[in-house]
Amino acid sequence: MTLADCDRVAEIRVGGWRSAYRGLIPQSYLDGLSVEEDAERRRTYLAQGDGSIVNLIAEETGGEIVGWACHGPYREGEVRTEDAELYAIYVHPDRRGRGVGRALLTESVARCSAAGHGRLLLWVLKENDRARRFYERAAFRADGAEEPFEVDGVTVPEVRYARALAR
Repeated sequence: MTLADCDRVAEIRVGGWRSAYRGLIPQSYLDGLSVEEDAERRRTYLAQGDGSIVNLIAEETGGEIVGWACHGPYREGEVRTEDAELYAIYVHPDRRGRGVGRALLTESVARCSAAGHGRLLLWVLKENDRARRFYERAAFRADGAEEPFEVDGVTVPEVRYARALAR
């Protein structure tokens, strides 16, 4: 991902939140999401990054960005561990079910394996059945860890998924 990609990635991310999390996260929060603010955050993250976080984009023929994934070191609070974490994966809502997410996830798994990580971990909303099935089809399994995620004063539980990686 480059700085020039940040606006489109923000559109996909905000659109993904609004469609995937409708009914799971307070609508007031989803309505308040700003593509412009998210794009600015992406630009800041890229400019300040230390190279340990990888941002991948998926493009269709013709160069239109239709998906984005981001991975890096797993964070145990503020401490980075030897495991990797998939921080985010979003596909434009019109392109879901066409293999874009699977391609992004496959590439993240391959890169984390090549980097020598033993596991790839991720957090998913407990009630997000669609996402949980997606990860389970890719050999991720809930490992029993749960964590509250607070959104607009509402606690939304997340569960952690893990997948062993080949080194």
